[in-house]
Amino acid sequence: MAAPKRQDTRKFFENLSGAGKSIAVLTSGGDAQGMNAAVRAVVRMGIYVGAKVYFIHEGYQGMVDGGDNIKEATWESVSSMLQVGGTVIGSARCKEFRTHEGRLKAAHNLVQHGITNLCVIGGDGSLTGANLFREEWSGLLDELLQQGLINEEAARSNSELHIVGMVGSIDNDFCGTDMTIGTDSALHRIIEVVDAIMTTAQSHQRTFVLEVMGRHCGYLALVSALACGADWVFIPEMPPEDGWEDNMCQKLSETRSRGVRLNIIIVAEGAIDREGEPITSECVKDLVVRNLGFDTRVTILGHVQRGGTPSAFDRILASRMGVEAVLALLEASANTPACVVSLVGNQAVRLPLMECVQMTQEVQKAMDEKKFDEAVRLRGRSFENNLTTYRLLSNRKADSELPNSSFNVAVMNVGAPAAGMNAAVRSAVRVGITEGHKMFAVSDGFEGFYKGQIREIKWGDVGGWTGQGGSLLGTKRTLPGKHLDKIAEQMRVHNINALLVIGGFEAFESLLQLYEARADYEEFCIPMCMLPATISNNVPGTDLSIGADTSLNAIVETCDRIKQSASGTKRRVFIIETMGGYCGYLATVGGLAAGADTVYIYEEPFDIRDLQANVQHLTEKMKTTIQRGLVLRNENSNENFTTDFIYQLYTEEGRGVFDCRKNILGHMQQGGAPSPFDRNFGTKISAKAIQWITRTLKDSFKGGRVFANSEDTACLLGMRRRALVFQPVSQLRDETDFVHRIPKEQWWLKLRPLMKILAKYKTSYDVSDSGQLEHVTRVRPKESNTSSAI
Repeated sequence: MAAPKRQDTRKFFENLSGAGKSIAVLTSGGDAQGMNAAVRAVVRMGIYVGAKVYFIHEGYQGMVDGGDNIKEATWESVSSMLQVGGTVIGSARCKEFRTHEGRLKAAHNLVQHGITNLCVIGGDGSLTGANLFREEWSGLLDELLQQGLINEEAARSNSELHIVGMVGSIDNDFCGTDMTIGTDSALHRIIEVVDAIMTTAQSHQRTFVLEVMGRHCGYLALVSALACGADWVFIPEMPPEDGWEDNMCQKLSETRSRGVRLNIIIVAEGAIDREGEPITSECVKDLVVRNLGFDTRVTILGHVQRGGTPSAFDRILASRMGVEAVLALLEASANTPACVVSLVGNQAVRLPLMECVQMTQEVQKAMDEKKFDEAVRLRGRSFENNLTTYRLLSNRKADSELPNSSFNVAVMNVGAPAAGMNAAVRSAVRVGITEGHKMFAVSDGFEGFYKGQIREIKWGDVGGWTGQGGSLLGTKRTLPGKHLDKIAEQMRVHNINALLVIGGFEAFESLLQLYEARADYEEFCIPMCMLPATISNNVPGTDLSIGADTSLNAIVETCDRIKQSASGTKRRVFIIETMGGYCGYLATVGGLAAGADTVYIYEEPFDIRDLQANVQHLTEKMKTTIQRGLVLRNENSNENFTTDFIYQLYTEEGRGVFDCRKNILGHMQQGGAPSPFDRNFGTKISAKAIQWITRTLKDSFKGGRVFANSEDTACLLGMRRRALVFQPVSQLRDETDFVHRIPKEQWWLKLRPLMKILAKYKTSYDVSDSGQLEHVTRVRPKESNTSSAI
């Protein structure tokens, strides 16, 4: 692909040298899945830039105790830790570090190793401790000098301590970042349990009360409730209104009377009522049994949520944050405040650590003062949007209470099935009904449309859809172009006033065709919106598509198993082919999450010399203590260098050093239950799309009918960097390579150098996008109609 034009303004990290610097990494507080991926990224990036990198084992306790707890890390010492849960270098609570004497000992131990750059992975307590340590640093050095424990040269050469934090916490309770390391994996554990419980609960007509972690933060409870369509959720930030007991029982009774066989109630362990009294899972169970007589069971998930392997999302997040943390340490000067590396939307940013800590403490203060709306606002836009969407979907009003819009809105799937499509359809149907519209479901894409496979779809018809894989509506790749007459006729027959299309590249092409046919068919002059849903993530106008996360998890899980199959055998390299058409997203991001050595994609052309260099590079690595190699190839990366060709080349060239195996992952990448991310993403963007459709219908209703023919009434709703944005499909036409069905510019190509660095390749890494220090935003401007954080 052509290089971006802004070549001259780009800033490359080659100018940032780590020579002569020492970086230490430690994990502190509660463990979280993905911490090891962050440690690995810090170690490898640190070594790559020429710094010495040290592990501090057992968190702050190890820093205070010194000795063998502080060890130099090597490239090989972080091999094979990417897929391991918890933290390999250990974590411990440390009372001693809270004392001045403890911090003095820690400072002495760091100076002995010349460590003046500290990367701390932990919760807000761990990071606050690190900041205090930094503030006291020069005073601690003076004391050590006076006590004769260090000389003046040591005091001078170690005069500044730089600190960068990464938040590892499954509760997602730290303000300033949309996601903390470990949260997504914890959601995976919760949703696995909910999915398993649903089958048994339906067999017996049961009510299940699930208690999830979150002593001070309801994020896990809220998002898992959203992801499984729970009947009721209790979170600390938003206690239920007085009289909630009767309201909840009435709601459970109504759903049961409509033939629903199970009810799910999710309780955060820190849930409280308006008076600050705890709401426990046991008291909720007793209430249901006493008032309704339902067969009710309690499941407390406990430490299961912390366990298991990290999800693909957490590995990628931790790897990106780890690299960003090293860059932040290299760029730090004497007056740079301690910062924390955060994720906002799809972008890594740096925020002053103490601003984030202060805001996190303000949430608790607001809750203590019973200012619950304020607490939700302080949690950030991501939390607020989850809560708003949950309320939209869960408050089923009686038909008499609904507004009557007299508009008919159709929902359909187009293209290949993608996990999360059903969650998006459910969300669209329920939000549409709440807004007063009559909702119609179109089966089998545009093929079903022109054949008249259109029916009204009600609230109860989409119950239990969030956890289902594939497309329950049915989907086809057929484009509308050849059947415009029949489609227009069906729109007339059913009086369709708006259309929501959920699908991949074909959905984008379809919407363009309908938009372009508006001049000939008045029936298409209606609000039309498309939600990107494809495992390939190859739709223009969005960084992420519904379904891609589930697919990445399938790839990463398979790679983990394949790598594990070789443990105990001699050195082995695996060549794995992924799907994606001409789009290398799955291969690249899957490669980053699985720890691949090389990834071949169409967007980055390669020749036989590159292949030879890659084989040589891997051969050298396999002569060390590294046992396994992983090579990913996107299915359409090159028509001549096929998966077979690459497999045979590696087999021949690696003879005597390693042997090879190949695996074509095929359609298993498409299937399975959707990941929590895809359920949540599909649910939220679909709700947002229906609200846009409602506004656009009102704006375009004139003279007793809907007429919308401007380009901004045929839109794609996509995630762009930090916000969700509605973009006219006609404007996205120029951003698209229709021959190869990919966008001309793809954000994830910036992750490729990062993947190469972590695989020990010398490469150029553009850090112009790298987080400059920002400030935590407090009062946000009112959202425009076109964008919002996710």
